[in-house]
Amino acid sequence: MISHRLLLLCMLPMLWCCDGLPGKPDPANRYIRPTEVTNFDTLYSMNCSGCHGAEGKLGPAVPLADPMYLALASPIHIEEITRNGVAGTTMPAFAIEAGGTLTDQQIAIIARGLSTRWGQPQSAEVVAAAPPLAVSQEGPPGDPERGAAHFRTFCGSCHGPEGRGTARAGSIVEPPYLGLVSNQNLRTNTIIGRRDLGMPDWRQVGDRPMRPQEVTDIVAWLASQRVPRPSSSMAN
Repeated sequence: MISHRLLLLCMLPMLWCCDGLPGKPDPANRYIRPTEVTNFDTLYSMNCSGCHGAEGKLGPAVPLADPMYLALASPIHIEEITRNGVAGTTMPAFAIEAGGTLTDQQIAIIARGLSTRWGQPQSAEVVAAAPPLAVSQEGPPGDPERGAAHFRTFCGSCHGPEGRGTARAGSIVEPPYLGLVSNQNLRTNTIIGRRDLGMPDWRQVGDRPMRPQEVTDIVAWLASQRVPRPSSSMAN
C-alpha cells in the first residue's frame, strides 16, 4: 500500500507538467478577447482585407500595399481615417468610442504594420513634390471647368475625354461609382493611381507631373458629375 502511495506522489508532478494529457487546455488555443488581439495579420484580415484586398491590393478601396501611398499617408493620417472613418463612404469608424470594435492600440498596430509590411523608402524629392494627399479646405478651391480640361489632358487617353471609358480603362463618371466614393478617395486615386489595376500615379499620366491645383480641379470636376440625391421631401 505504501509503495502505491509513493508511486502516486511521484507521478503527481508529472501530471501537473504534462501539457499533452487529455482534457488539458493547450495554451496556444486559449481564447483571446477581440480587444486583446495584437497580431497585425489577424487585425488586417478581420478588419481591412474585405475592402482593401487580402494582400493590400485588388480590392474595391485604396490599395494599402502601395509604397507611394504609404510614403505620403503618415501613420497618424491612417490612424485618423481608421479611427473615425470617412463620412459619406463605406469606410466605417473602427474606434470603440465611435461605435467600432478596435482599441487605440490595435488601430496603431494596423497603421504601423502597413508601413512595415508594404512600405518602401521614397526619395525626399518625390515626397516633397507630391500634391498634398488630404482634401483641404485651405487654398484655392477646385474649379470644375478647369478640371474638365485637365482631365482630358491627363486622364482622357485612358478614361476618354468625358470620362466615359475606353478600351484601356472604364468609365469614371458612372453615378453608382461617384455615389460611393468620397472626394478624398477621388483625390487619393488621382495622386497615387492604382498600380494594381495598371493606373499610373500623378507623375506618369501625362507629358509632365500634375500640379497640386490641377489635381484639385480634376477632383472638383469629377465631384460635379455626381447625380444629386433626392431630398427627403421628394422621396416622400
